[in-house]
Amino acid sequence: MTDTKPYHHGELRPALIDAANAIIRDGGIEGLSMRRLADQVGVSRTAPYHHFKDKNALLCAIAEIGFEAQDRMIREILDVEDDASSQALFTRWVRAYIRFANDNPQTYDLMYGKEIWKRGSPTPSLQQISKASFRLWVDLVERMQRQRVLPADHCALRTAQASWAALHGLARLLIDGIYVERQDLEEIADTVVALITRSDAN
Repeated sequence: MTDTKPYHHGELRPALIDAANAIIRDGGIEGLSMRRLADQVGVSRTAPYHHFKDKNALLCAIAEIGFEAQDRMIREILDVEDDASSQALFTRWVRAYIRFANDNPQTYDLMYGKEIWKRGSPTPSLQQISKASFRLWVDLVERMQRQRVLPADHCALRTAQASWAALHGLARLLIDGIYVERQDLEEIADTVVALITRSDAN
């Protein structure tokens, strides 16, 4: 198949990612192939390989964009200067994390699922951004421990790992359809906060 749309070099990569997301949204990861992607975008079947070595590299790129979007959303919450209490700030973070997973299930699956981390091969850049994203969570936990919102009985790393496991478990239940009453999302998020924060937190 020959090119049917004249993409500039800098435009084709985001077009491929957008098309890949659409394919995954409609038919799952198994429905995505480099050949189908090229046909969907309307370029030659070799064109995607100028941007992505293979399907794994493409999936890793989508996951990276997911981490960037998630971190940007979280930083916007943390950078807001208002009169909210520390616990209210932490609640915003938890709500935002769960909402992100709920609104972006396919991307979340790639960011944290076995398709890349077990079946595939995470690229160095994906490994780097995922570690930086978790570091952001550890930093927040340290901040919340200093402000006596989270208990300081354990080190920040272990507390971050355990609390993230709770958030991830809830996100997975939502994505997998176990919890289907999504209008209750914020109430569930607030319950998570109540369970993992100090009982005497302000």
